[in-house]
Amino acid sequence: QVQLVESGGGLVQAGDSLRLSCAASGLTFSRYIMGWFRQAPGKERDFVASISWSGRSTNYADSVKGRFTISRDNAKNTLYLQMNSLKPEDTAVYYCAADSRIIPTTRVGEYDYWGQGTQVTVSS
Repeated sequence: QVQLVESGGGLVQAGDSLRLSCAASGLTFSRYIMGWFRQAPGKERDFVASISWSGRSTNYADSVKGRFTISRDNAKNTLYLQMNSLKPEDTAVYYCAADSRIIPTTRVGEYDYWGQGTQVTVSS
């Protein structure tokens, strides 16, 4: 049974930093492209960042480029999202996801497994 469990969310002020983690089990983690998505109230789930199997290739949404960093530790089966210079518009539930395909994608529907999400709230 595949499980993705996010942690690290919370309430912070604008300009602060947070690091999200996603612990994976039940899958060969190093063989999955991993991604972070977020969903604000009343909005669709949006792509935030993705990372290749090895971690050498990353992709970011324009809205977070230069502020967020995605990384992974395949030895620990864990995905990370370092979020710096947080803004109120970053407020959302953040989800990690796993994709068994070879080519990274930003599309929600192409990810195979999802975590339950962790809330990030940024106050102004």
